[in-house]
Amino acid sequence: MTSPATSGFIRPIHSQLQALSRLLDISLIIGTLYLSLIAYGVNPDKEYLIPCFIATALFGLFAENNEIYQGWRGDPLFDESLRIMAAWIGSFTLLLTGIYLYNPDYSYSFEVIQLWLPLAPTSIIILHSLRRTCLSYLRQQGFNTRSCAIYGANSLGLRLRHAILDLPWLGYQFIGFYDDRAEAEERRLNTKDIGPLAGDFKELLQLAQQGIVDHIYITLPLGAENRISDYIEQLADSTASVNIVPDFFTFNLIQSKWSNIQGIPVVSVFDTPFGALDGAIKRLEDIILCLIILPLIALPMLIISIAIKLTSPGPVIFKQKRYGIKGEKIEVWKFRSMSVTENGDQIKQATKNDTRLTSIGSFLRRSSLDELPQFLNVLQGTMSVVGPRPHAIAHNELYRKQIKGYMLRHKVKPGITGHAQINGCRGETDTLDKMEARINYDLEYIKQWSLILDIKIVIMTVFKGFFNKQAY
Repeated sequence: MTSPATSGFIRPIHSQLQALSRLLDISLIIGTLYLSLIAYGVNPDKEYLIPCFIATALFGLFAENNEIYQGWRGDPLFDESLRIMAAWIGSFTLLLTGIYLYNPDYSYSFEVIQLWLPLAPTSIIILHSLRRTCLSYLRQQGFNTRSCAIYGANSLGLRLRHAILDLPWLGYQFIGFYDDRAEAEERRLNTKDIGPLAGDFKELLQLAQQGIVDHIYITLPLGAENRISDYIEQLADSTASVNIVPDFFTFNLIQSKWSNIQGIPVVSVFDTPFGALDGAIKRLEDIILCLIILPLIALPMLIISIAIKLTSPGPVIFKQKRYGIKGEKIEVWKFRSMSVTENGDQIKQATKNDTRLTSIGSFLRRSSLDELPQFLNVLQGTMSVVGPRPHAIAHNELYRKQIKGYMLRHKVKPGITGHAQINGCRGETDTLDKMEARINYDLEYIKQWSLILDIKIVIMTVFKGFFNKQAY
């Protein structure tokens, strides 16, 4: 427990290291274009170099959005590679779009572009892989490591210990829990959960003053600010790095972020995942998907429209008021699948063998074809391709009173498909448990949102999200 810490230099990612990583990635983008030009005997003139510099700037923006340079957070290499690919494809798509709009007649070498497109991200992924491999090897050999201790033998401390032990390549050596509190359900966990304590605060302070422990994580509850202040004051008489781990997990956090107002730190508990850049990326994603999908579904939509008109009286499109982003009322379009067009305070959900269904209505609903007009809502900007499914206003008012955090799903635009739908949460919600499961998936989507997640949901929708036995 008290053996000297192995020497090392672990630190949070500093701006200098981030800048170096960015510089190396930019050099690879430029270098791979140069190699591509040389390979096909094309002169590296300004007609290629200017777009290349623009591509590096765009890649930097997309990479920042995908948190490629925000530290090695324990993500598998595959996940980091996906983020790099997404950043490069996004920047390359914008570059080609800009070139086409600015100078559509200019002819670039197709062979050069064809080689540069995969070569640039592949080289970046290889570089990041080599960095991981080298650091992992050094830390496994005992180099570049730091010892750490946790003061606060509670559920948050236990969660932190698991995170540390699950990532040995980070180079942190856990030396134990320290606490002065007696075992109690609301205070300190018992030894069965955490094992024997390594000591109390006085013993931890001695280790810190002797230079044996490098990092101390204080995981006391938010209400113990006086004790925390006292401990920090005493630990100032040591060279240990002291970290406060606030127990925000007591809240159902939605895209929480650190910020400050005139130097005053602020933590958001419920926030939207879409800032200015993320929102622009999400909107661009919707437009691109609509431009791809609408031409493919134009003929089916025409056939469905004719079939609806021939088989039942009434309008082809059913427009229903629902809640959109920020809880604002929007009009959602669907192919009419019922003989009624309910849009009031009382709306009965569709059930199995519902007598209100038209002759083709049941098929349209089971296959989700009745949702196709909502791609027009996406173009209007009131909906997104991926997001929580919009519920009728009457259902919103019913469930918001029964399910904690229900309205948080309206922090983002409603979607045509979503995380809940690809996980089987479709159709009638005849019990509260079914709606709670759907809401849990919606909130998880908001917490974990990324461009990669959206693409994954779209792909999974194609294979498993259309037909469902529980959709009536």
